Amino acid sequence: MIRLGEKQKLVIVKKVDFGVYLAVSEESAQERVLLPIKQVPAEAGLGDSIEVFVYRDSRDRMIATVREPKLQMGQVAELAVAQVGRIGAFLDWGLEKDLLLPFRQQRGRVEQGDKVLVSLYIDKSSRLCATMNVYENLRTDSPYKLDDWVTGRVYETSDNFGTFVAVDNLYSGLIPKKELYGDVKLGGDVRARVIQVREDGKLTLSVREKAYLQMDADAGKLLAILDSYEGVLPFGEKASPEVIAHETGMSKNEFKRAVGRLLKEGRIEIRDKVIRAVRS
Repeated sequence: MIRLGEKQKLVIVKKVDFGVYLAVSEESAQERVLLPIKQVPAEAGLGDSIEVFVYRDSRDRMIATVREPKLQMGQVAELAVAQVGRIGAFLDWGLEKDLLLPFRQQRGRVEQGDKVLVSLYIDKSSRLCATMNVYENLRTDSPYKLDDWVTGRVYETSDNFGTFVAVDNLYSGLIPKKELYGDVKLGGDVRARVIQVREDGKLTLSVREKAYLQMDADAGKLLAILDSYEGVLPFGEKASPEVIAHETGMSKNEFKRAVGRLLKEGRIEIRDKVIRAVRS
């Protein structure tokens, strides 16, 4: 069976003026696909095998190519948006016909020039299309271990689970909601620390350092915020988590630990429900 969206070795079963027809074998020549003449190796003859990639041309006919696509079935790749049309975006995947990314398969609207992380699927009309839902095609055999720092693309967010990350654009990772702070956006890249390698090989991540290191960083950050407020922070530990997160980018617990560290060091004081920097 000729497989759409994959590289495979096929046999030349017929030669014509405009190319050669390829099939899985000479015995199954009823199912065949054209390799255009400009891509046929000069020395190729009947019965020879050629490795090709099979897709559909602009007239939706199955066609073979010896060119290397940037994406195949079962893979994940970052592709550039060549243009945006009425039915979706068209991606450059290294072949003559651009790859359609339908609007309904996008996670946030994309624009010309963007680079998007996608997989392939076959739609109801038996055409190859791209999807930004890459979860099923991400690998679970990463080389990373506990406390390694990794970089990945945010490809989906969930109110229930957190933020899904494609580590190195290859491996499956998740930042749980409780580990998610700061400016992490859908479609953006994020740097995170491995806090668990699950039994299934998927990575659980955090954007924060280990607690004792994070406390040092947060204390320094709080001092910088105090400077921006001219030494007086107009709220204290009893402020709502939402206010603290908005103003500092910290969770309430992180904020309280940073305040405790600076109080112990004598670098701040709490008066009249505000936090003041102690000037030396």
